[in-house]
Amino acid sequence: MSILFTSKQLGRMEIKNRFVHSATYECLAGENGEVTDEIIKRYRNLAKGEVGLIIPGHMFVHPLGQGHRKQIGIHTDAVVPGLKKLVEAVHEEDCRIVFQLNHAGRQSKKDIVGQTPIGPSSVVRDPMYFFKPKEMTNEQIGEVIRSFGLAAGRAAQAGADGIQLHATHGYLINQFLSPFFNRRHDDWGGSDESRFRFLKEICLETQKVLPENIPLLVKLNTHDHTVPEGITPVLAAKYAEWLVEQGVDGLEISCGTSVFSPMDVCRGDVPVKEFLLRVPWWQKPLGKLMLNRWVGKYDLEEGWNLEAAKLIKPRLGQVPLLLVGGMRTRAKMEEILEHNYADFISMSRPFIREPFIVKQLKEGEKDSVACVSCNKCTAAVVLNEMPIRCYNKGFS
Repeated sequence: MSILFTSKQLGRMEIKNRFVHSATYECLAGENGEVTDEIIKRYRNLAKGEVGLIIPGHMFVHPLGQGHRKQIGIHTDAVVPGLKKLVEAVHEEDCRIVFQLNHAGRQSKKDIVGQTPIGPSSVVRDPMYFFKPKEMTNEQIGEVIRSFGLAAGRAAQAGADGIQLHATHGYLINQFLSPFFNRRHDDWGGSDESRFRFLKEICLETQKVLPENIPLLVKLNTHDHTVPEGITPVLAAKYAEWLVEQGVDGLEISCGTSVFSPMDVCRGDVPVKEFLLRVPWWQKPLGKLMLNRWVGKYDLEEGWNLEAAKLIKPRLGQVPLLLVGGMRTRAKMEEILEHNYADFISMSRPFIREPFIVKQLKEGEKDSVACVSCNKCTAAVVLNEMPIRCYNKGFS
């Protein structure tokens, strides 16, 4: 049997194979973050397709932490019944589900959160929306930490098999960890230890409320790809060691930020026309000039986070590593697992196009995924607020 279809533990949770649906924003939730029938249908299909572990799109833990419209919320008790229905649908298909908890921080907009977005420091003007965030006070920091704990409690109440803290792609935890975003010189910044404190306190807060059988996972950036440098692989390796000391049960690694280095998050084609569809007319010439400079520079590299995994995996001891980033062929996936570079294969865009790809790989119908990394789904869902699906053939 291929190693891809052997079981593996994540904390006290057993995953039936090595495939993970990496958290992917769906743009399918209700106006107040409620789970909808469309969301349940999507994840039921993935579970039927024999994905071992499903991590739905990031869920905002606080009203000021919402990053997108129609994003799933876990910020209020009112959303728990819908989240419970989602869990039950996935469990009915013999699949595990972990909720990803997130706060967008500065990676939001005033018309979504009702005020200027907040962040660890009021520095570096947003290149897309041209604002600087409001620097968080100690009181606001404490409130956000508590909101993660409350959200973890709601996840447990809904029956989720685990939670994952989103510390990647330029969102708030990533912002505190990164010297690029975090320019503070107090207890929350100024040194690696102080920048790590925000994530450490969130880990402690969530661990207080989670039952022992529910694992705590973290998704960590290995490289921000910002100028000047933020998190680098060397710094990420240090953070990974500290997370093991904190008692986390699994670590997923990624790279890039959604605003300052978006093509490092999802390498592949640069669909210029689709990226600019909803950009105001007066911004389009500059946007087109910038995007055209990206064309050809971010071609898909299968396993583009693999070198970071090779650096970080030895620091984790027995804690499993989940690797996302361009895995497209069965042979490459097996090589990564057999050489112990990672313990699980996480994918995002391939599952949009082929929800049954795991079953097809298992049954020998395919040896690679069909996703061509055109990134039209990224343009549609993230930038144009269209429901998640494969848009390879266009937006019509």
